[in-house]
Amino acid sequence: MNFSFPSEYLKHLPLFLPQMEKASELVFIPSAGMGHLVSAVEMARLLVARHDRLFITVFIMKLPFDSKGTESYIASLEASPVSPRVNFITLPKVPTIDKHMSPNSFRNQFIESHKTHVKNAVAELTESESDSRPRLAGFIIDMFCTTMIDVADEFGVPTYMFFTSPAAFLGLLFSLQRIRDVYNKDVSDFKDSDAELALPTFVNSVPAKVLPSVLLDKDGAEALLGYAKRFRETKGILVNTFMELESHALDSLSNGETPPLYPVGPILNLKSDDSQSGSEQAQQKSDVLEWLDDQPPSSVVFLCFGSMGSFGEDQVREIAWGLERSGLRFLWSLRQPPPKETVASPSDYSDPKAVLPEGFLDRAVGIGKVIGWAPQVAILAHPAIGGFVSHCGWNSTLESLWFGVPVATWPMYAEQQLNAFELVRELGLAVEINMEYRRSFYGDSPKVVKAEEIERGIREVMVQDSDLRKRVKETSEKSKAALMDGGSSHSSLGHFLDQIFL
Repeated sequence: MNFSFPSEYLKHLPLFLPQMEKASELVFIPSAGMGHLVSAVEMARLLVARHDRLFITVFIMKLPFDSKGTESYIASLEASPVSPRVNFITLPKVPTIDKHMSPNSFRNQFIESHKTHVKNAVAELTESESDSRPRLAGFIIDMFCTTMIDVADEFGVPTYMFFTSPAAFLGLLFSLQRIRDVYNKDVSDFKDSDAELALPTFVNSVPAKVLPSVLLDKDGAEALLGYAKRFRETKGILVNTFMELESHALDSLSNGETPPLYPVGPILNLKSDDSQSGSEQAQQKSDVLEWLDDQPPSSVVFLCFGSMGSFGEDQVREIAWGLERSGLRFLWSLRQPPPKETVASPSDYSDPKAVLPEGFLDRAVGIGKVIGWAPQVAILAHPAIGGFVSHCGWNSTLESLWFGVPVATWPMYAEQQLNAFELVRELGLAVEINMEYRRSFYGDSPKVVKAEEIERGIREVMVQDSDLRKRVKETSEKSKAALMDGGSSHSSLGHFLDQIFL
């Protein structure tokens, strides 16, 4: 297997020969999927911008069902690297994996099957080591890629982790892993429980009903807490958060019982819409922004549920009725679910009228717009947006805070129920539509949120001059200050780089 490096990458290496300090290289191994990949790339971009003797190689694992947006994003990375010192290698495809298996089994088998490819690729890097190229300084892995610690150990380098979710969730995983291993407690027993958990990274007790779905499944809990146990083997954990947002959670994790934490966020790709879109999506983006240009400031509520977010027809109709009853201006990203019992990305409807109440689009003319794929960053940045009905994925949460847009929480999968709880109850930065709603990766949901709940949440998040809106605006300013010279995240990243160049 031959992995070649672009000339733009290699030609910068001789610049470092006269330096007393030898250049260093980090290998990034993000999980497949848009949210993990985008965050990792932005982390790499930030790191090389901070240290001119740092090189990074990012290994890309491609899912067999990657969405068009993900494919476009990967193509943009390969065509136009983010920096001459950041190199991208798309790993070879692995044997076909049954898309009908459980999400946990699929993820584990998918990542494990890349282990040999990663080992071979790193061997290529180290075999070409000489005075003219950097030393391999370590791996930075995603939370789901802990199996790659074994590969790093084979090469005698440390492993760091980039945690793309909040620090509060990281603390929950450490706590539940300890409860499992020390007290032999099966955490999946909390399923359908009214119990409340006292956890160090939360000020308030956490209802079992907002625990991630994967922890409420016996096999899923074993897998996720198995990852958490291996987190402790890393030399440090970079977290996509900032001290001013999660001070309590971060302070509680600084007791020496876990690897050192480096809060370095918010790590965002504020140009993601451009890198993820083709010509058709570029036109869709233009149409959406033109429509928003005609709306009054802070008057539009935006509904978008992430790269995997979609609803069945019953729920779609309830959302439509809730919007219509509210009388508020809206922009709704409506996606078609994939076929049942498959793990795949949603797609755009060829004709959304088929799933919407009769006459809804006609009655919405002038005040509402239904779209498919959404250029989320550009929309949240637009002054017409006054509220965001969100699935509470952590990237989307950080984007909404960056742009000062209040959130109405509607979590769906992964750790999003816990994120919603943190935003509403811990931080006071969101309102609740429904905190306990959840869908499986196969699209199933036992619950339909009624139009009345949706209308109430939308009205609440759109209140102008509310205390919520003021807190969100203040947090927006703090998020930007954290990244500036002397800011909390800027300083934390500097401490991490000091470790790399010891």
